[in-house]
Amino acid sequence: MRSPLRRRLGLTVALVLAGFGLAPSANAAGPGPAELTFTSDSATTTPGGTVNLSMTLTNNKTYDLWFVYQSIDPTWLTTQRPDLKYAITGCSLATANGPTACSGTGPTDLGTNYGAPVPPGQSRTVTLTLQIAADSGCNGNIGFYSYFYAEFSDGTSTSGGPVHTPETRVLCS
Repeated sequence: MRSPLRRRLGLTVALVLAGFGLAPSANAAGPGPAELTFTSDSATTTPGGTVNLSMTLTNNKTYDLWFVYQSIDPTWLTTQRPDLKYAITGCSLATANGPTACSGTGPTDLGTNYGAPVPPGQSRTVTLTLQIAADSGCNGNIGFYSYFYAEFSDGTSTSGGPVHTPETRVLCS
């Protein structure tokens, strides 16, 4: 198992590379060791509505995925519309016994939410609840992007992103 110092160094390097756009893409020619995908239960909502964004992390290696760190941030266009008001109000991990609350460090700084370890060939899905404020502006799109870093039981690691969520259009009723 990797030492905490080595894990932090690997994570720091991955995040610095991601910040400069030098991290490998999670959707490059074929799946990498770990693949992150997003889906949404609705492309539109109205002020006061909610949308569920599901993130599925797939372990494409022949070793267990032991550790995952993930960030999720609003896109630049989303930040340019200060009248759009929203919050990530919920987070749940899909399990065989139904959904369970996430155990990561927060809605924009995801860590142990995927219920690691993730065995080879398996996936984990986490659903974030996006709540649109009742007094939000409308006729704008809300979208997010994500970078992730993963470590495997064979001592290797990978990083990927940006991976973009589907955009949610806030419509006037």
